[in-house]
Amino acid sequence: MNKPILNVKNLTMNFGGLKALDDVSIGIEKGQIAALIGPNGAGKTTFFNCITGIYEPTQGAVTITPPGKDTQSLRGLKPNYVTERGIARTFQNIRLFHGMTVLENVLIGRHCRLSSGIIKAMLQPPSQKVEEKKAVADSYEILEKIGLAKYVNDMAVNLPYGAQRRLEIARALATNPFLLLLDEPAAGMNPQETKELDDLILWLRDNEDLTILLIEHDMKLVMSLSDVIHVVDYGKKIAEGTPEDIKANADVIKAYLGEDSDDA
Repeated sequence: MNKPILNVKNLTMNFGGLKALDDVSIGIEKGQIAALIGPNGAGKTTFFNCITGIYEPTQGAVTITPPGKDTQSLRGLKPNYVTERGIARTFQNIRLFHGMTVLENVLIGRHCRLSSGIIKAMLQPPSQKVEEKKAVADSYEILEKIGLAKYVNDMAVNLPYGAQRRLEIARALATNPFLLLLDEPAAGMNPQETKELDDLILWLRDNEDLTILLIEHDMKLVMSLSDVIHVVDYGKKIAEGTPEDIKANADVIKAYLGEDSDDA
């Protein structure tokens, strides 16, 4: 096994008397498409929130080893610093800036990679203008890759639902991540939109040098995309393996497979 680029060890998250995560360990290797599945309330989104700095875990270690860099801890980092280190995510509930255009939404994501501070923004030196122009070009290029260039000047709120989901992914890509976390990316999509999403995730892995970890309740999508699947139930990890392993796992079948449920 290669050294994981994301290594989560003995992760525990307590909310008062509730143990949302209980000693969960997961490693994700470079280039994998990995899935995290489990029934309603299993702790999947809590897991994402602990990795990305929204929650401070009660116990455990969260480290990353970005390609070509040393291992570093994410414990105690605020979400913006986690993003700067190369981890981007989407959310179960779409969190776009609906009062902004499609391009402006992607530019928001690009902001963490700009060097200009508040003084430069006020003074507008030539270097600031050059950087801003490049940010616009880079953002438009992302929209082209995601298939949203035709909406570039539309307000985000006016996009079709599936396009809004893709715009969230585009904004995440604008942060230039090496690891992309997708929280229920197919939620609410029709079959055609889900198929297009399936193709997009594979394309991102193969063409953008991304490693992807997704939470998803659409088992057809999970089984077709994933190299490895991690299963949690009541905050505990109960299984890990290939789609074929998971399909045949009695504990997983009992806890989850065949049920149409999701993390709250």
